[in-house]
Amino acid sequence: MPSVLFVLTSADKNLVGGQTGFYLPEAAHPYYTFAPHANIDFASPKGPNPPVDKGSIEASAKDDESVKFLNDTTVKSKLANAKQLSNVNAKDYDAIFYVGGHGPVIDLPNDPVNVKLASEFYQSGKIIAAVCHGPAALLNVVGVEGKSIFSGKAFTGFSNAEEESINAVNSIPFLLETEITKRGGKYEKAEQLWGAKVVVDGNLYTGQNPVSAKPLAEVILKGLQK
Repeated sequence: MPSVLFVLTSADKNLVGGQTGFYLPEAAHPYYTFAPHANIDFASPKGPNPPVDKGSIEASAKDDESVKFLNDTTVKSKLANAKQLSNVNAKDYDAIFYVGGHGPVIDLPNDPVNVKLASEFYQSGKIIAAVCHGPAALLNVVGVEGKSIFSGKAFTGFSNAEEESINAVNSIPFLLETEITKRGGKYEKAEQLWGAKVVVDGNLYTGQNPVSAKPLAEVILKGLQK
């Protein structure tokens, strides 16, 4: 079976002091999509017990997979034993998947360990994937020629309009759509606010928002099974 590394944020506070972390359904839905078909490990900058966004727990109270994820003994064990990114070897995995939430925008873009690891995945031709705010973690990742992996590439992620709609612009250091576009990325989004959108360009796989997490995982799985 292929092996997939889920990368979660270690940031538990946003710029205005609010609680943050990884966004629950963006981990839960892909996890249960992959679980029957792949080996999954979790990792974060600080390792064990990456923080979950409490608001996402409340928002997902009626989402069966999210509730299951929080109570799943296997998942709890994987989270409690999450690897530090500095202890991860890209050669052990076939794909890397960045879970969203506002946390990744805070700690992952400028983490040299993360940038190096993600660059290794990308440069070796492995699937590098991210959903919602997850693409922020790839902001400074480069290809073999030293250029941004987004240069000339189609991508998606949490839109500026979605950020404005939840009044969260001031809680993060940059707007994902704006900054990645500055790196040469060609941003695509769903026709409607909060609509699902998945974009694949080469080995770069991105999803726009929480509802895009499962369809993104399904597309990644197809890519792994080729």
